[in-house]
Amino acid sequence: MSLPSTALPPGPSEPVAIQTLRWLTRPIPFMEANRRRFGTRYTTRMLGQAPFVSLADPADVKELFAEPPDVLHPGEGGSVLKPVMGRYSVLVLDEDAHLEQRKLMLPAFHGEKMAALTGLLEEVAERAVAGWPRDEEIALHPHLQAVTLEVILRAVFGLDEGSRLDEMRTVFTEYLEVGTHPMVLMERDLGPGSPWRRFTRVRTRARGLLVTQIRERRTAGEDDRDDILQMLLAARHDDGTPMSDEEITDELMTLLVAGHETTASSLSFACNDLVRNPDVLARLREAVDAGEDEYLDATITEALRRRPVLSISQPRLVVKPIEIGGWRYEPGVALTAAIYLIHHDPEIYPEPYRFQPERWLGVRPGTFTWLPFGGGRRRCLGASFAQLEMRVVLQALLRQTTLSGPRTPERTARRHITVTPERGARVTLRARARERELAAA
Repeated sequence: MSLPSTALPPGPSEPVAIQTLRWLTRPIPFMEANRRRFGTRYTTRMLGQAPFVSLADPADVKELFAEPPDVLHPGEGGSVLKPVMGRYSVLVLDEDAHLEQRKLMLPAFHGEKMAALTGLLEEVAERAVAGWPRDEEIALHPHLQAVTLEVILRAVFGLDEGSRLDEMRTVFTEYLEVGTHPMVLMERDLGPGSPWRRFTRVRTRARGLLVTQIRERRTAGEDDRDDILQMLLAARHDDGTPMSDEEITDELMTLLVAGHETTASSLSFACNDLVRNPDVLARLREAVDAGEDEYLDATITEALRRRPVLSISQPRLVVKPIEIGGWRYEPGVALTAAIYLIHHDPEIYPEPYRFQPERWLGVRPGTFTWLPFGGGRRRCLGASFAQLEMRVVLQALLRQTTLSGPRTPERTARRHITVTPERGARVTLRARARERELAAA
């Protein structure tokens, strides 16, 4: 029997401001504390947001992801992203508009398209790793951010070496830095020098550079290129018309924002876990040296389970009454899958806090139990691209260097809507050639 329509699952009773502060500053401990107190379904309330119900039971998540697009609106639930990504971003659209934009983008991420980009990714990764400091402890995360940005500029935006690439590298580094500020998410203009003012200035410049790139490529008609920009230029709406400059710009911005920080942080967490588990690291290096992909893929799958950079899926705003797991939800409530909690449920994953790639050997991830890229019709379009990028970067790193670092796990720190290692994934890299010299001495 359904509960009364006014009822919501229980949740913390702290003032809204306190719940907001806990979610913004320590999201993982906040989620785990709520699960201990309230179980796999709980309600939180935050400043300026709809009541927020987190679901950590895979059965509930399966129902959530199956709901029709006219019942739940993830685009409205994620409207905070619109200033950063644009009004045509596939992440902020709902119903037919979302479906059409997603159909336009899907061909760019087919397997053969990803394969065509592998050589470019390998070139970028090998060159980047070769330039990283050796024999001193460093924060790896900033270096990985630089790699993922370079991959997007080259493989997604289609930039070649030269002054345009240099200019975009500078502008988009600033764009990504300032776009993570809370005042940008809140769209608060606090006057000259404020983060919002700085963001709007760099956004205008960044979008202008992209429009110039798009128009030059339209004029050049370079149909034989493999980058994602070229694929978007070739896409056609159902009526045969091409995507507009604004549509393509918004989708490129979406791929930039969604693909840059997430992949860099996933790689950072993976390296933090690898240096803490030398047996796993040794086995992985042997697999990479032998050109064997199974253990590498298992390591990436486990890294994405163990430290997902998105703690929850994109919130889905209820626009028509629904029932999930025996609870009735009225319009105005937001529902989300609690990704981190599902990934750390001992009923699903024995020893869930242990980094154990072996759990994935010969095992396929579950549709509703492994959710680093969300799920349902809103599953991340760039999932295969992100996993390819992680594979290529880890291969380059392990071929060129030996990793070591602190044995303590790094706490998570919030960055925009993602989490990242608090200390930047501290590691020491030693050149493989130097390691052999020391061993022979």
